[in-house]
Amino acid sequence: MAQERKVGLLRRTSSSKKPLKEKVVLMYDEIFTKDDPAKTNPRFWDELFLMKVNLEYLEAKLESLDGDEVMLIKENLNSLFHHCVQALEEEHQIKVVNALQTLCALFRGVHQKNKSATGFDIINMLVGFDKAELRMKDLMESLDSLLCGDGSESLKSLCLKLLLCLVTVTDNISQNTLLEYVMINSIFEAILQILSDVSSRGQHGYDAVVLLALLVNYRKYESVNPYIVKLSIVDDEPTLDGMGMVVHHALTEYNRQYKDKDEERHGGFLSTLTNMVGSMFIADADEKLSVQTNEAILLALYEAVHLNRNFITVLAQSHPEMDMPTTPAPTVPTTPTTPLGTTPPSVDLMHNPELPLDPSMQTSNLLITFLKYSSIVMQDTKDEHRLNSARLCLIILACIAEDQYADAFLHDDNMNFRVNLHRMPMRHRKKAADKNVPCRPLVCAVLDLMVEFIVTHMMKEFPMDLYTRCVQIIHKLICYQKKCRIRLQYTWRELWSALINLLKFLLSNETTLLAKHNIFLLALQVVNLFNMFITYGDTFLPTPSSYDELYYEIVRMHQVFENLYCMVLRVSTNVGQWKEPASKVTHALVNVRAIINHFNPKIESYAAVNHISQLSEDQVLEVVRSNYDTLTLKLQDGLDQFERYSEQPRETAFFKELVRSISVNVRKNVSLNTLSQDVLLKEFSSIS
Repeated sequence: MAQERKVGLLRRTSSSKKPLKEKVVLMYDEIFTKDDPAKTNPRFWDELFLMKVNLEYLEAKLESLDGDEVMLIKENLNSLFHHCVQALEEEHQIKVVNALQTLCALFRGVHQKNKSATGFDIINMLVGFDKAELRMKDLMESLDSLLCGDGSESLKSLCLKLLLCLVTVTDNISQNTLLEYVMINSIFEAILQILSDVSSRGQHGYDAVVLLALLVNYRKYESVNPYIVKLSIVDDEPTLDGMGMVVHHALTEYNRQYKDKDEERHGGFLSTLTNMVGSMFIADADEKLSVQTNEAILLALYEAVHLNRNFITVLAQSHPEMDMPTTPAPTVPTTPTTPLGTTPPSVDLMHNPELPLDPSMQTSNLLITFLKYSSIVMQDTKDEHRLNSARLCLIILACIAEDQYADAFLHDDNMNFRVNLHRMPMRHRKKAADKNVPCRPLVCAVLDLMVEFIVTHMMKEFPMDLYTRCVQIIHKLICYQKKCRIRLQYTWRELWSALINLLKFLLSNETTLLAKHNIFLLALQVVNLFNMFITYGDTFLPTPSSYDELYYEIVRMHQVFENLYCMVLRVSTNVGQWKEPASKVTHALVNVRAIINHFNPKIESYAAVNHISQLSEDQVLEVVRSNYDTLTLKLQDGLDQFERYSEQPRETAFFKELVRSISVNVRKNVSLNTLSQDVLLKEFSSIS
């Protein structure tokens, strides 16, 4: 019986009678014949759009037909499409709603069965070649009018859902030929209008931002995409702020849900007892929370940061801290089709972008929220999905780190924030209390995030690409500090220690890692970071004693550097694929080895003269300070230079696969339930 209802059959009135079909289903059946349904009933199309759409039946019917069968009823399908577009201009709101939903079923149903068909075949099946340009122009103009008009908010929501359906009918959006018409008949200004208005942003901002992110990625490498061009030159402050607000609240909602889940997992006596017992064993399951990240909103953030330099100012716009409310915030209910992180933020948050600032209240901004989000998704990179999320976070940070304006506010002493990053639970360290985090310039939080990643991901499935990006971000930030002579009050020793431990890990796992990765490239980056500190540290380290501590760390961990030198010397003197990259590391180690070879004998001599078997840190530092004068170092060129980020060609494959994944996810989440008419009908029944 459930199956009968699903395909549009009504309940049996008695056991002897066949089930009756809904009238709208009977009308659909007429469309799926070769004859023109309007011949026998001139009011056929008017009546069709007055009836509640049966999306499931219509889509199922379309999906059951192969290409040849579709071509037999092509004229009727073309006519249905044409009348749908015409109905969008009707004053009768119910007709508009039904037309939008029917179009959604048409787009999805035809594509579902004909995935192997060319884009031109799809256009011919749906619209007809000869009339495609005109029909799609009319459709896009109607959608633009509905989005920009003063009409129903539910109607605007349906328009965006239809556009998301249209964009994501193919996994690879660049193969969706229908989008050529969306490029020609731009809705960019309509999207901006939604984002710039507080009310419409609250209700439609999430869908608008995701739609924009997808449209920007249509054939971005093969042709001129007008959405890329237009997004890159937007300078309207309310619009940019609106886009930032949507991303900010979506990430905030994710962070809040994660925090609630984390507290739920760790709360209560039973959980505490479980954790105590679990800490005695290696239990990966207890070390992380399995969550689904929100790549669509992250992609939107990336495109804004990467394409539009004006958007950088939005990152620093201050808002009240909203991810730790004193009273429970209204949440968007999640279902199996909308896992954690994929739901848009609650409307209440989106409606209140400018709350009164309480001097005692911790303020936040988009960058802080993004850093917290990154600290969550970068914890677990063992599967491809999360690995890609972490990669996108690091790409965004790389773009930020090389922007002069972003660097200026990152290092601004007058913009201090307390940023509570999430840290991966590890058995050898205690969980840090949030209140212990001091207020500091935001660059400290970025460096903390990089150090945290370096320390926590030295594992068998080594994420080489992420490590390379981490070290590059640190390098870009230090280059800015050197250039502007900024003496950042930061615990640099934590970074030095993390980098040395990374070198130690590379040495310990040389054979395993070399089978998959060029570890010499990463080793060179790390050694050159030390060279930056050695050569220019006196211009940006906070105090002279910080420079002394750098030398102390190098001397204290001299065995790691010596082992690295032996390894790269061995590889560079043998013929093989790693000969050249290994020799570069050999040359880069010249100053580190000079420091070790200069100070080690001095320290041993000091210990012998003073009859001390083991020197304290202060005693070693005293030897270091007393022997700078006789140390000779070589000046190394290019240490403060870096290659600026470029998406093409290096990141092309990554973004193509990412956008494909997002398209599949968005298509799945624009479910039939979200297009339910009940709310719409109720709303329109009250319209006078």
